[in-house]
Amino acid sequence: MSLRTPWTALRERLRALGPELLGFAAAGICAYAADLGLFVWLRGPVGMDPLTAKALSFVAGCSVAYAGNALGTYRRRTAEVSRLRQYGVFFAVNIAGALVQLLCIAVSHYGLGFTSPRADTVSGAGVGMAFATVLRFWGTRTLVFRTSGRTAGREASWTG
Repeated sequence: MSLRTPWTALRERLRALGPELLGFAAAGICAYAADLGLFVWLRGPVGMDPLTAKALSFVAGCSVAYAGNALGTYRRRTAEVSRLRQYGVFFAVNIAGALVQLLCIAVSHYGLGFTSPRADTVSGAGVGMAFATVLRFWGTRTLVFRTSGRTAGREASWTG
């Protein structure tokens, strides 16, 4: 008789999430590259103002992330709603993630008085990105690509 400790259970759960986490991360990296690349191009050669450029690059990044998750990470999960509605919820989850990053900057910059560009980068792109990624992962798997009864136990991954 073997005793299953809480640590063993946690380790097993994380191991089971591995392929899903890797697929989510791969889609996120591609989305980040699309967002950054488009923003740099729109700001540079195109000469667009920064807010419009960022809004367009954010939408492009969300679209790449959705496509990567829908066609890759969660491709075996049966859609319970239309793809358009699914994309709308996905976009809302990503807006919430962006707001988390902004909140981290606001707390650090205005609340704690860390006003240097480096502090803003650490709070927004470091701490804020970490919290936002956790929120996005949770929202993507529980709100966007819910597991229906037909696909329970057969989580999809990029490799299988």
